[in-house]
Amino acid sequence: MEVLVAYDVSTDTAAGRRRLRHVAKVCEGHGQRVQKSVFECILNAAELEQLKHRLRREIDVDEDSLRIYRLREPRDRYLQVIGLQPQFDIRDPLVL
Repeated sequence: MEVLVAYDVSTDTAAGRRRLRHVAKVCEGHGQRVQKSVFECILNAAELEQLKHRLRREIDVDEDSLRIYRLREPRDRYLQVIGLQPQFDIRDPLVL
């Protein structure tokens, strides 16, 4: 399944800035950054639960916001990007 992860972490304190870095690192391990605080991820059900668990451990529920949206498929039919495109499509094979 494809999901969109968006977060808003309060960065008023050093602890908030640390949380922001940690949340970004967790998301980078599961998907592609498409905007500063937005990631597209392709996950199975177990991976999604793992991602949610890891993110819950990083955020402060009294100060931060985390949203996870399941994207409607076929994605190309429902997605419209205006402006800068991601460097690569996470659905394409990765050649090293």
